Amino acid sequence: MAYRPVLGVVAYVLRGQEVLLVHRTARADDAQYGLYNGLGGKVEPGEDVTSAVRRELREEAGIEAVSLRLRGTVSWPVLAGPGEDWFGFVFVVDEFTGEPFAANDEGTVHWVPRDRLGTLPLPPGDTAWLDLVFDPEVASFAGVLPYVDGAPAQWRVSIERAL
Repeated sequence: MAYRPVLGVVAYVLRGQEVLLVHRTARADDAQYGLYNGLGGKVEPGEDVTSAVRRELREEAGIEAVSLRLRGTVSWPVLAGPGEDWFGFVFVVDEFTGEPFAANDEGTVHWVPRDRLGTLPLPPGDTAWLDLVFDPEVASFAGVLPYVDGAPAQWRVSIERAL
């Protein structure tokens, strides 16, 4: 079977030592219901990943990214079931304009201290790679996190160290 993943973007917007997250509580049928996540979504046809993350931030938080960095990529084979692969581009937003929405179609939007990320209910696979996003010694990363029977299994990653 050919690998034809859904392309996605996720952004972690920073404000000092806080990060902007969505608490996915709007739809009980959401596969990530009750979990906290960065802001993002699917890349649309004809759209580059940077334009996609900027659009998603406007739609989901009402903000404009002024300064952003691609931190890494994650491939999620079989994330949503057989033949449902995802490939994500992970960004950090260091500067933005506007005031974030209090809520969006997925749930409520919150500023969370970065040192509390590990205490929140997160998507199960995110704990494998989330620390890399904020690690100043990591220039970039590229990981693969296959899903088996709906659960993450056997994280593999290549890391480029910062100079």
